[in-house]
Amino acid sequence: MQIILNNSSMVPVYEQLVAQIKQAIIGGVLTEGSALPSVRSLSAELRISALTVKKAYDKLEEEGFVVTVHGKGTYVATTDRELAVEARRKAVEDEMAATILKARAVGLGNDEIREIVEILLADANGGYNT
Repeated sequence: MQIILNNSSMVPVYEQLVAQIKQAIIGGVLTEGSALPSVRSLSAELRISALTVKKAYDKLEEEGFVVTVHGKGTYVATTDRELAVEARRKAVEDEMAATILKARAVGLGNDEIREIVEILLADANGGYNT
C-alpha cells in the first residue's frame, strides 16, 4: 500500500490518510486481518507526527475498518460481505455527489447532468443502453 499525502491540500493530513487506507481496504489491497504499519513506523515513513497517524487509526477504528489490539498492533477488521459492498457503494455515491456539485457549479441543470450520465452509461456498455 502506497500512501501519498498532499501537504498543500485543504484536506487535513489525517483525513487524507483515513481516505487512502479506507480505499485500500475497500479495494481489497488490504485484506481482513492484515496488519497496518505501526503508528511510529508509518509516521516516520510519511514524515508526519505520530499523533496524526494515531488520530487516523482511531477514526478508522471508530468507523469499523480496523481493530487495535493494545501491545500487538492495528489490523483490518473482519467484515461481512454486505458491509464491504455498502462501503464500495458509498464511495461511488460520494464521488458522484461531488461530480454533481461541480456540474451545478458550472451551470448545468438536472436534465443536462442526466443526459451526460446517460451518454457515459451508453459508452460504458458499448453503445447499448440497459
